[in-house]
Amino acid sequence: MLTDTLPVTACAELHRILHGPCPPESLSRPRTGTGTGPSGGAQLLRDLGLMGQALPAPEKIFEDPARLAAVHAWAAVTDPPLCLAALVHHTLCLGSMTQLGPDPAYLAERMAALTAGRAKGVYLITEAGQANSHLATRTRATCDLATGEFVLDTPDAEAAKFGSAGTLDVPQTAVVLARLFTDGTDRGVFGFVVDLTDRTGPLPGVELSSPIGLGALPLDYVLVRFRRLRVPAAHWLADGAVIGADGAFHDPAGSTERRLQRTLRVGQGLWALMPAVAAATARQSAVQAVNYARQRRTQSRLAPGAPLLSYRTQQRAVLGALADAFALTCAAHGARALWTKSLAAPSGGDDTDAMGFTPWTAVNRPLAAYKAASVRLATEVSAECQRRCGFSGHLDVNRLAGYHGFHHAFDAAGGDSQLILYDIGRSLVEESADTPAPATGAARPLATSPSWWPEIARTHRAGLAAHLADRLRVLKHGSPFDAWNPLLEDAGLLGELYADGLMAEDVVHVLGEVRDKSAHTVLSALATLHGAMAARRWSASLLAHETLRPADVQALTDVIDRLCDELRPHLPLLTEAFVHGDGATDAPLAAADYNAALRATLTWTRGAIT
Repeated sequence: MLTDTLPVTACAELHRILHGPCPPESLSRPRTGTGTGPSGGAQLLRDLGLMGQALPAPEKIFEDPARLAAVHAWAAVTDPPLCLAALVHHTLCLGSMTQLGPDPAYLAERMAALTAGRAKGVYLITEAGQANSHLATRTRATCDLATGEFVLDTPDAEAAKFGSAGTLDVPQTAVVLARLFTDGTDRGVFGFVVDLTDRTGPLPGVELSSPIGLGALPLDYVLVRFRRLRVPAAHWLADGAVIGADGAFHDPAGSTERRLQRTLRVGQGLWALMPAVAAATARQSAVQAVNYARQRRTQSRLAPGAPLLSYRTQQRAVLGALADAFALTCAAHGARALWTKSLAAPSGGDDTDAMGFTPWTAVNRPLAAYKAASVRLATEVSAECQRRCGFSGHLDVNRLAGYHGFHHAFDAAGGDSQLILYDIGRSLVEESADTPAPATGAARPLATSPSWWPEIARTHRAGLAAHLADRLRVLKHGSPFDAWNPLLEDAGLLGELYADGLMAEDVVHVLGEVRDKSAHTVLSALATLHGAMAARRWSASLLAHETLRPADVQALTDVIDRLCDELRPHLPLLTEAFVHGDGATDAPLAAADYNAALRATLTWTRGAIT
């Protein structure tokens, strides 16, 4: 049984692991309202400017990944739509200029305006008229050798770009992905810096549709078209490519496929930040659900007046949410370390994947997997916490609906998670084609240690990959589509298992660095609970492929209940450590007296006394 309190050293270690080197209280605090919508552009710019004050200079924005993650995690907890706008603004728009642009002096004015919140950054990649448009970009940028400019055109209605570019009352600067043509030859997809709007609306050559509503994540979505828009030569994000005065073209990427991978590498920053954002919102969701379950008294005939938390069903749900939030926190460490390493060689190396169903895994397989796994688990956590808080979980003031909408929408945004998982599964199957399947059905120890789930995940991944490789060998007599079409569902499961396995390994790695014994005991219980909950989610597949026996799965409930008993005495400490700074605790569900806090947000209209 865990003790009721922890030493100061243990608390400090918990805080370091959960919040990293940039605790929330050290950051500039953006407004906690929603800065989006047709009339919210000025407020959104103020919020982005406040966030910019907490970040490095624009040309150095990727030099402090921990601070970048902390700033966006804070925004996600306080205002999810602001977080999405900021992720696009900083990682994709500013990031493209920083990583792919020419001499920074050429774009210094626009980068300074974005950092200071004088303009909103937009990233236009998706073309609304066809699936997998990233692989077949049709927006054209034709080089005009006479002027050195590029002429940007949308060839037809299906090639219109979809993005959050409808904030018409403020300046907006976009990075637009377009297919470059010189002398009639396709040179691949590059980014171009384009001014879309000023304070009066669209600029010449830019056409914006009426707003496209998206209630789960309320931003100013529109379709964007270009009509012979001239782009200065300095606004071409050439990434080392050059066009000579005679029209001779040279690109160090070497091919149009490789060019697309290099142009899209800025996505690594977005993927690397998503686990930190997901962890922050998941921790806040779990804290609120635990707080509600401790306070809420039930009038059930089973136990009138008992708090919700006395019920095993509620314990498994809300303590499981705490455990999953801890696992996401560990994944944030792993993703940030991987991204930091990749920044040392931003062009990518020879170990990148070949282009498959999508470009994302070819850019960076593990970071793409982190994005997919983190948004999906955070979606599950927020949804479960909403469900366990009754009608209170759906009130806007408690933000759980906003967290769920943010991550649910992000499953498709920033690189479609399902396509990423299909592609990872495909790669793993092809890599395992000559590897014998591991033995299955062997007796395994009970799930009572943090290392159990990572071992199970590794074994199951190898077995599933070998199984699919056997099926692929039978089907390869047809076309690639005929071979893969019946396997895609299972390939997606394999990709998801790979992504979940990264998180499981991160949990063990983080635990290995914990030196304080008391903190290690608490976190080990959380880690083990996450593994047991993950195994239950995977139980159908684990049983189908005989990675676990029925008795192993049946025993998980008892393991989970014992871990809940271990963790319950520590809940006051854990909820205090997990909460994301004082700026997030104005949600009534996070208050010491939830009912009083909710009443304090209300005003009353009284009828006349008769």
